[in-house]
Amino acid sequence: MAYKHDYDKILTRLTVILSKLNDGEALSVKELATEFNTSDRTIQRDFNERLVSFPIYQENKKWKMQDGFRVEKTKSLEDEIVLDIIEKITEGIGGKFFTKAHKLLSKIKNEDFNPIYTKLNIEDISNKFTDIQILETAIKERKEVKCSYDDEKHNLDTRTIQPLKIVNFEGFWYLIALKDEILKKYYLKNISNLTMTDKTFEKDNKLDKLLDESISVWFRRDIEPFEVKIFADKLAAKFFKRRPLPSQKIESLNTDGTMEFIVKITHEMEILPIIKYWIPHLILIEPKWIQEIIKEDLEGYTEKMDQYSL
Repeated sequence: MAYKHDYDKILTRLTVILSKLNDGEALSVKELATEFNTSDRTIQRDFNERLVSFPIYQENKKWKMQDGFRVEKTKSLEDEIVLDIIEKITEGIGGKFFTKAHKLLSKIKNEDFNPIYTKLNIEDISNKFTDIQILETAIKERKEVKCSYDDEKHNLDTRTIQPLKIVNFEGFWYLIALKDEILKKYYLKNISNLTMTDKTFEKDNKLDKLLDESISVWFRRDIEPFEVKIFADKLAAKFFKRRPLPSQKIESLNTDGTMEFIVKITHEMEILPIIKYWIPHLILIEPKWIQEIIKEDLEGYTEKMDQYSL
């Protein structure tokens, strides 16, 4: 069960950087930071840590590939595995995104067979490629956009928003944006008639941290995070030790393989679907008011089951 995905954040950035270097480009840290809407420090870390195994060097504040080398001639086994995983992740996204990513990776990999298989349930947004390009530009240049949006009640209206980030939660794509200074999440496929304006806005420097700490798209910025205490039996404990939730802190590991842990959330819907998915292997201990919601939902579910069993 996936909780949050931000597949294009590091992997796609490294793929594009390697492709540019492989094509003979000299790359500036500042220019890359602007292109990917991130900090100089992050790009510098890409070169000094994440790409350290490649034959690259810095000259006159520009990063280059060593003459006479191509990536496919110098890949280590670890590099091969990383590239295979990147390709499979982009394949999970599908459509035009995978086609373009596959072309970039082909320049590096020089092979057709991929020994890696992944099962990623990510919705295809190929038909939104033009909108994504507009949104990426607006986010980088911090410009407001006008768009039509089909809400949950199928009311189509026009609104002006400040786009902050395109994100993927549990396989679905959303645009995080500000409207009237309130943080909103817009389902990407419901956005249409998108145009960028000339009006600019200030960058939100706290958003990345908020996203890193959130479990699902239900997160709230206006609510102080609160703790939820959970008991996990042996089966669930094994899973949540392997794939901990954001902010997860283990309180006790028991000799029978069970454990108790705490996570911080800002909305009950960040944790309710997870508890329900893992019933009876997870038990929410605190807070009591969320415990009551689970009880009521289970009682309602039981009543509906009884109706269909008659």
